[in-house]
Amino acid sequence: MAERKLLVLFGSQTGTAQDVAERIGREAKRRHFQCRVEALDSCDVANLINELLVVFVCATTGQGDPPDNMKMFWRFLFRKNLPPSSLCQLDYAVLGLGDSSYPKFNFVAKKLHKRVLQLGGNPLLPVGLGDDQHDLGPDAVVDPWLLALWDKILALYPLPPGLEIISPDVCLPPKYTLHYLAEDSSSEEKDLGVPAAPRAVPSELHPFAARMVSNRRLTAESHFQDVRLIEFDVTGSGITFSAGDVVMIQPQNCPEDVQQFCQLLRLDPDRRFVLKPTEPGTSLPALLPQPCTIQHLVTHYLDISCVPRRSFFELLSYFSTNELEREKLQEFSSAQGQEELFSYCNRPRRTTLEALWDFPHTTCAIPPEYLLDLIPRIRPRAFSIASSMLAHPDRIQILMAVVRYKTRLSKPRRGLCSTWLASLNPEKGDVQVPLWVKKGGLKFPADPDTPVIMIGPGTGVAPFRAAIQERVAQGWRGNCLFFGCRQKTKDFYCQAEWEELVTKGFLTLFTAFSRDQEEKVYVQHRIQENRRLVWELLSSRSAHVYLAG
Repeated sequence: MAERKLLVLFGSQTGTAQDVAERIGREAKRRHFQCRVEALDSCDVANLINELLVVFVCATTGQGDPPDNMKMFWRFLFRKNLPPSSLCQLDYAVLGLGDSSYPKFNFVAKKLHKRVLQLGGNPLLPVGLGDDQHDLGPDAVVDPWLLALWDKILALYPLPPGLEIISPDVCLPPKYTLHYLAEDSSSEEKDLGVPAAPRAVPSELHPFAARMVSNRRLTAESHFQDVRLIEFDVTGSGITFSAGDVVMIQPQNCPEDVQQFCQLLRLDPDRRFVLKPTEPGTSLPALLPQPCTIQHLVTHYLDISCVPRRSFFELLSYFSTNELEREKLQEFSSAQGQEELFSYCNRPRRTTLEALWDFPHTTCAIPPEYLLDLIPRIRPRAFSIASSMLAHPDRIQILMAVVRYKTRLSKPRRGLCSTWLASLNPEKGDVQVPLWVKKGGLKFPADPDTPVIMIGPGTGVAPFRAAIQERVAQGWRGNCLFFGCRQKTKDFYCQAEWEELVTKGFLTLFTAFSRDQEEKVYVQHRIQENRRLVWELLSSRSAHVYLAG
């Protein structure tokens, strides 16, 4: 009988595709398949020719772009020299996650499906097109698509004699087992922070611990929004970047939340543990030190402030000793309960920590080794770099609005990364922030005679500040900026800097202060008023136009 092996590969930007891929992995285990779930860029693409059964789950980002963790795979797959029969022994299925309000809806999934077909693959099903815009979210498509998928797969690979599908009432084993170390085990306590001098160019797996130099509020104290200009020192990191690039920052949970979480789950923050994979071949979480303390795990790894997904409630229901709580958790994890889950979780942006508060009997019964299955890791946040190395060598600056808003919940919602960064005060001691840089989507012209028209309302001006600094440092003129905000006296970021460049003849500046007069004025009004200049720059000087929100 054919070996029952399944490979699930995902390309995920925000974690949804990964969540769905892990769900398929769990469903495969219930059907007694040997199953690996991996990011597309973590698998050996050349080995795909030896695989017999693969399910691809991929998101589409931006304007039809593949997610970051499948970019290398994407480039390889579209190489012109791959023989058309490369994947002729492969049975496959592609599930896409997208948003139909974008013109290139599920573009990556459709293109991947077509390409694997071209290379000789045999599709088990038409491509599944999950849609974020559906009332029930992508699950409206995912649920029926998966039922059809398992029918097809079990027809090709029936269950071995004497085995049945593991009932949904049975909880699957955790991905890792957690072994506490004896209190007195005296392996020297090494600093669990970020290594100060990574060997390679800093990356997600090896971030650079950058010293925060300054953290300055740019908006008036009376203004509703707190916007910061934050500067980091990256001396000795090997980091280089140009205008339009992005800095990735790895945030952490606030001490109050960490303390609450440990109390709720009755965890001792100082206990040290090591992780062991339950199944051979599973790799350990790359960003966790071994051994590790509970404190470090909860502070730096578990995303206890994210809005929990359906899979969270499903796993939680297995631990519930309280009938009422268990029924509610099962409802939230059922297909019928998705509308109710949406209004409990997504609409008010309820956090994982807050959800755990609402299920106290269940929460104190969670076995610690299931924490890594239950709660996703904290994802890095991306910020446009707002400075140029030519103007500020060995420094990275960002322009950051502190995220804070109200929902029907009494406590205001706060952005994890912006709240953490805003709370750091470099004047009170050494503050280090784990970061690395990646290429951005904006490329500025290399020819000094090509003018640039930049439209950057609010913090959207950040990448243009980098571009203008870079161009001015090289003596390039032809910089035209349309900037918009609410009030000239409250949130006109970097006003003095722009005005100085205007005086020196390096910048043409148009401002729109929407609330400074009766009728609202926005950047598009200023563009219309200056249409002759804009058209002149475009038609006779081949200007490039950039827009950032």
